[in-house]
Amino acid sequence: MEGVMNKGLLESVKKSAPPPFLLKTYMLVEDPATDDVVSWNADGTAFVVWQTAEFSRDLLPKLFKHSNFSSFVRQLNTYGFRKVATNRWEFCNERFRKGKKELLCEIRRRKAWSSKQKEQQKQVNNTPLVPQESDEDQRSSSTTSSSGYTTLVDENKRLKTQNGVLISELTIMRRKCKELLDLMAQYGHPKKQEKQEDERPMLFGVRLEVQGERDIKRKRAEITETATILLSQPCK
Repeated sequence: MEGVMNKGLLESVKKSAPPPFLLKTYMLVEDPATDDVVSWNADGTAFVVWQTAEFSRDLLPKLFKHSNFSSFVRQLNTYGFRKVATNRWEFCNERFRKGKKELLCEIRRRKAWSSKQKEQQKQVNNTPLVPQESDEDQRSSSTTSSSGYTTLVDENKRLKTQNGVLISELTIMRRKCKELLDLMAQYGHPKKQEKQEDERPMLFGVRLEVQGERDIKRKRAEITETATILLSQPCK
């Protein structure tokens, strides 16, 4: 008789004491020192994890001895919490309220389904049973994708900066290339000397071409043609 009474008293005490997981979570949310990482929402009906990376790295190990945010979310799910926002990690349970710590005793952990219940669910849906954790695994994948997106954004910024430097260098090289071509064109088209005396010999009143002058004219023509071709091509 005494053993039955002790057992009943023990069960009564267990029911009146909130589960350690809920108590620790409530402590985290209530602590004003961590409001920039996790806090209540505006009306105190749910809590929001604002910084998942800091929450996993700095807060979870202190109370839960792990740093896995997905595991924390799965634990919330087993106690009936649900995610109520699409753009942030906001979790709600009708008995998890700001200033209502006594309601934690009324939150119960969900019981695992039996094999028979799982088989019945398969037959009803005619599809393979999806484990309860799969939804949270997808959320974990979403977190990983978000981290990958941030990495891509940073890489894109770095490439834009490098591209700007390369464009600046290319502009300088093009200017130098044009200056070089202008210099070549200048030497290819020497200014004519004003009223230079023509000392070529004459025959019957016609100036005769000498071999040296023909070579000079031919070289000038070649330089002019080369410079013209170079000027018509864009710098690479």
